[in-house]
Amino acid sequence: MDSLIAAAARALAAGQPLDALNFIAVRDDAPALALRGIAMAQLGDLARARMLLRRAARAFGPREAVARARCVVAEAEIALVSRDLAWPVRPLDVARAVLERHGDRANAAHAAYLAIRRLLLLGRLDDAERLIAAFDPAPLPTASRAAYRLAVGGVAIRRLRIEAARAALTQALRAARDARIPALVTEVESAIRVLDVPAARLVARGAARSLLLDDVEALLASKTLVVDACRHVVCQSGKAVALGTRPVLFALARALAETCPGDVSRTALLARAFGAKQADDSHRARLRVEIGRLRKALREVAAIAATKDGFVLVPRRGRDVAVLAPPTDEAHATVLALLADGEAWSTSALALALGASQRTVQRALDDLTAAGKAQPVGRGRARRWMAPPLPGFPTTLLLPVALPGS
Repeated sequence: MDSLIAAAARALAAGQPLDALNFIAVRDDAPALALRGIAMAQLGDLARARMLLRRAARAFGPREAVARARCVVAEAEIALVSRDLAWPVRPLDVARAVLERHGDRANAAHAAYLAIRRLLLLGRLDDAERLIAAFDPAPLPTASRAAYRLAVGGVAIRRLRIEAARAALTQALRAARDARIPALVTEVESAIRVLDVPAARLVARGAARSLLLDDVEALLASKTLVVDACRHVVCQSGKAVALGTRPVLFALARALAETCPGDVSRTALLARAFGAKQADDSHRARLRVEIGRLRKALREVAAIAATKDGFVLVPRRGRDVAVLAPPTDEAHATVLALLADGEAWSTSALALALGASQRTVQRALDDLTAAGKAQPVGRGRARRWMAPPLPGFPTTLLLPVALPGS
């Protein structure tokens, strides 16, 4: 490695892409192309960065398998930052194997870290935790260790293990400060703030109050029957019934929980679940069918009893019933939850993360754009969507995650 390449690499490791470009901007050899690609990625020109890295990978000779693998890892990181979640993971797995075989433990560990972050974005927490359990962060440089701890904290937050999340994020902040990269410090500090602002509303017995993530963890660990309107699940004492794909049943469950221990009239349930302003015999028959389905779905955690005017929810264990609602009644909250990370998302990436169709996502983005809460960047296939963070709108509980029974 010549002195200019070495100097550029040190500048990039310190988060100083302009200094790196000053050393290699006019060079077209393979190492310089690779470093220029990384510099352009740090400057935000992701399209040019990917082009430069692909040129570098082609320019490296057949005996330079490690250098080509490093280019693949760098391109995978750019795909992750640009939220190209459909980027094929096999090249990254192959590159990781090559790096491990040739003793480049630092870059092999970085490839594994990228795989963990991708799984986290897709809500595949079980797969992410399996990778974390087998992962050794020791070979990572300081900045990458901070990012790894940030990912570990993210998994713990999504699992509502808040004490573990605080410990991981504290380690991430220490490593970020040691790395002396301001952008990384800011990102970790932003993640830590999520732990100390209202994350949801608790609605019980006609009253509502804000909850922190610690409070949400304690609530879900209690004997309270919780109708979780953030993740569309009904849970109690560790048992969970996922109703994300059954919106009518969830609407009925939420309506019953909000008035518990009182009952809800049939007229109110028809309006809530079906939007029926004037009920007829067909509506009442459908309500009986849906209540029967809800009884069956909730049989392990609650019963639904008929009353003179309607129905009442009766928990199997304990007496308390509560609704866990988002901190605001924001339309298209799950889309905003993803956009609020500050990155630019394509409609295909949003659809992949949410498990929805692109058309559904596009309709949501159209509504958010009209309301000034999202904005497009670019044109055609290069178009991406961004949104400024909304004050008082933490997104953790709204992010996609595989739930029991889903």
